[in-house]
Amino acid sequence: MTGNALWCFQGGLLEEPRMDALLLAIAFVFGLLAQMVRLPPMVGFLVAGFVLQGLGKEGGETLSLIADLGVTLMLFSIGLKLRVKNLASAEIWAGTLTHATLVLFLFAPLVYGAAILLAPAMGMDWQTAFLIAFALSFSSTVFAVKSLTENGDFGSLHGRLAIGVLVMQDIVAVLFLTLSKGEMPSPWVLLLVPALLLAKPLLGWLLKAAGHGELVALCGFFLALVVGAKGFASVGMKADLGALFVGVLVGSHPRAKELKKALGGITDLLLVGFFLQIGLQAPLSWGGLGWALLLTLLLPLKSLGFLVLFTRFKLRARTSWMAASSLSTYSEFGLIVMALGVNKGWLGEEWLVALALAVSFSFLLAAPLNRKAEELYDPISDPLKKLQRRGRHRDDLPIMRRGEKVAVFGMGRIGTAAYHSLEIRFPGHVIGFDRDPGKVQLHKEAERNVTLADATDSDFWERVCPKEALELVVLAMPAHQANVHAVETLKRHDFQGVVVVSAQYEEEVRELRATGVDAAFNLYTQAAMSFSRHVYNVFEQQRPDLVARWEEAGEGREG
Repeated sequence: MTGNALWCFQGGLLEEPRMDALLLAIAFVFGLLAQMVRLPPMVGFLVAGFVLQGLGKEGGETLSLIADLGVTLMLFSIGLKLRVKNLASAEIWAGTLTHATLVLFLFAPLVYGAAILLAPAMGMDWQTAFLIAFALSFSSTVFAVKSLTENGDFGSLHGRLAIGVLVMQDIVAVLFLTLSKGEMPSPWVLLLVPALLLAKPLLGWLLKAAGHGELVALCGFFLALVVGAKGFASVGMKADLGALFVGVLVGSHPRAKELKKALGGITDLLLVGFFLQIGLQAPLSWGGLGWALLLTLLLPLKSLGFLVLFTRFKLRARTSWMAASSLSTYSEFGLIVMALGVNKGWLGEEWLVALALAVSFSFLLAAPLNRKAEELYDPISDPLKKLQRRGRHRDDLPIMRRGEKVAVFGMGRIGTAAYHSLEIRFPGHVIGFDRDPGKVQLHKEAERNVTLADATDSDFWERVCPKEALELVVLAMPAHQANVHAVETLKRHDFQGVVVVSAQYEEEVRELRATGVDAAFNLYTQAAMSFSRHVYNVFEQQRPDLVARWEEAGEGREG
């Protein structure tokens, strides 16, 4: 893959500069238009793919290679944040397998009956119906990760739940593709996996030796594409699964967060090719369009299945709703399954066209749904809560102690500094919240009053943390959209206390101030001011004579 990707930049993109210029221009314009109407840019990229197809353009091998590279790096990034023990949770492995079974035995009869009634000439049989239902059971990993990241929900409970389900689905898909091709992995896989596990310290050393410059991103490429993807592909396993596996191995390293950040912009850019490819690969036809619309009508049943199943595992209705919203799409893996079926002669090519269009439609529908999922939940929360089972999930909402009047959300470096500063001024009245269980545990071990919670969770403000109990809320979460969603949630629940928010860029500060918060400040500006005051204080202590002389000179000039 690495050599092909290099070709696509050195040769493929240069051979047809007019086509590439048109592709980039249309992708940028439609991505910008989508962002201007508060939709994720990926929606614009999808539409751009349809427009390019309408103009008679094709994606070709170059775009396919870029898309594949983006997906591989994305799965490597997922591995960096994935904890294997989370996959052992019953709601993930049992929920995934149960949902897939339900979709198979519900969607297959529906597809079979519709084909017999509407298009008997297509020669539908039960094998074809079950294959189509199996393809429909997958949700899009790319869409969910992009959506969760853009909304600042990647680290939330529902975000971790959705990612766990998607990883399980990916494993199921890999097993199916391996068995259906009749090509068993090489016996060398029995040595490769243990070898990589034993090489974990070496991989960590490589990451540390890469330093903090451009070698960090290059080290990520090496680990994801060479060690992971190429290594697994060489023993007959799916390359993307190898990238995910190696990502998990180095995810516990202290530099993993820096590595993910270094790869973030590159991965996002390459994934533009994925969304363009989805729109470009499905030739439009009335028949394909009709079947795509019919398959799209089945999406609510798929979402409802996730919602009901998650509540069976003592997850709250809100958590189940948000996770189900992230999974309410059809998947790129489904397209791979359908393409295999076409190559094997199990079904006609028109079904591949129909599913490709259905995948695109599901993205277009799910994008605004995910953006407004919290707002949509509030009006229907009471009937949805009737689905909940008694008992509390181990990772669910905490209970506040009495007397806590100040809350800090996001216990990273900034939040921890704010916590210590406020605790000195208001001892015994400060509580910290974070939605990462691992981070919460570290703070508890350091004897800080920190517990698990999500500031964007409406249930938190309604039941667990009465809004009148707090007088000051500090939002210091690293994702800007998470802070914005928290402010919106506070406003919807009529919070009357003081709200202070941190941001990284001036445009983010302006957006936060426009929401009506009491204060929003730029981290870097405030850090620079604090550093300059610290420098001045140190200089004043070391050379008071020079400071006094300069101050006198300044007063003389002013006089």
